[in-house]
Amino acid sequence: MSPDPEIPLARVRALCLAMPEAAERVSHGAPGFHIEDGKFFAYFWHDHHGDGETVVIVKTSGADEQAMLIEADPACYYSPPYLGPSGWIAMRLDRADVDWDRVGDRIAISWELAAPRRLLEAGGR
Repeated sequence: MSPDPEIPLARVRALCLAMPEAAERVSHGAPGFHIEDGKFFAYFWHDHHGDGETVVIVKTSGADEQAMLIEADPACYYSPPYLGPSGWIAMRLDRADVDWDRVGDRIAISWELAAPRRLLEAGGR
């Protein structure tokens, strides 16, 4: 768990809010990032229900991609409670070797999966 969750939250917030029409609001007690008037594409959880993890949770294209990511790097990825069965993936942010470029890429992919057609057709991110 990150001793100071504000540091990774600030980075996640900057990455998420850089996406077109992105906004932030609290969802179930934690920061969530969504497309204005639309779907969520990322959540930030810190010690959620005492799990000791600091993570960003993002959408995947489904169970196959989720399983592939977890198998490829189980130290980074895991299936989060509640959202995991719907294909979302958690990325650990409390490790010394967080690859912020990879986090940014996964946030951007998640945004694309949630974005309405009009944003994608307008050029996306």
